Amino acid sequence: MASASDLAVVICHGSYHTPAPYMPLVEALKARGIDAHCPQLPTADLAKLNVGDTNNPDFDREPPVGGYPQGKEDMEVVLGVLKPLICDSKKKVLMLAHSAGGWVATEAAQPNLQFESRKANGLSGGIIGILYMGAFVIPLGESIYSFVQPKDSSIVTPPFLRFHKHGVAGLGTVVEPEKYFFNDLDPEISRKWTAGFTASPVLTTKLTNDAYSVLPCAYLVLERDLTLPKEYQEGMAAAQGQKTGQFTMYRCPAGHSPHLSWTEGVVDTVQDFVKKISV
Repeated sequence: MASASDLAVVICHGSYHTPAPYMPLVEALKARGIDAHCPQLPTADLAKLNVGDTNNPDFDREPPVGGYPQGKEDMEVVLGVLKPLICDSKKKVLMLAHSAGGWVATEAAQPNLQFESRKANGLSGGIIGILYMGAFVIPLGESIYSFVQPKDSSIVTPPFLRFHKHGVAGLGTVVEPEKYFFNDLDPEISRKWTAGFTASPVLTTKLTNDAYSVLPCAYLVLERDLTLPKEYQEGMAAAQGQKTGQFTMYRCPAGHSPHLSWTEGVVDTVQDFVKKISV
């Protein structure tokens, strides 16, 4: 079991987010002696989405030259956090994935950074597991977009999302975040976090790293989630578990943002899962 002092948690946040709403969770982890990080993913970074003034964004503008950031850019940012933690500080790292961050955490948990593969080469530290928190569990060879859309090439827009001038070739932003993302938060607190939403392009990068087959995986089902209903969460974890080994399952009474509404419970879950991982 990893002790708090040699453990680090790297949080892969969801689409349309900055790291700001994850900071209460980062601080709660640090209060228990656990190092924690949540880098800004480029696919949700207004500064990289060609929206003009980021304080007054125009979501109808053309895509940036060369296109919007995609999974590769997100993964590179996460690797930029992982490599110093593992290679320099010799930390045992738990990936904590939220929402669309499930794809990023899985792709970034590369074999050369995994704890057991490093141990076999006489090296310390490494990724010890992945905890999916109301997150997408994307099958190998699929992207988030290909996974959630019908296979008949029709396009379904979820009720919490709207696309702007360029449709699915452009940017999406969140509709009614107080309902879909913060339904278990006090309205005043909900308004505070709603103001910080960004935008994201459709995520089309296919998953190439089969971390599921090698790393211990757990899923925290968010029972009041109106964005990804609990049945959808359970189905993703079960389908992947049938292929690569069952996930350790946890449940909580939160909506889509347990990092805000169930913060200490998330830390408890992290600690319990780490205890179950024999490293």
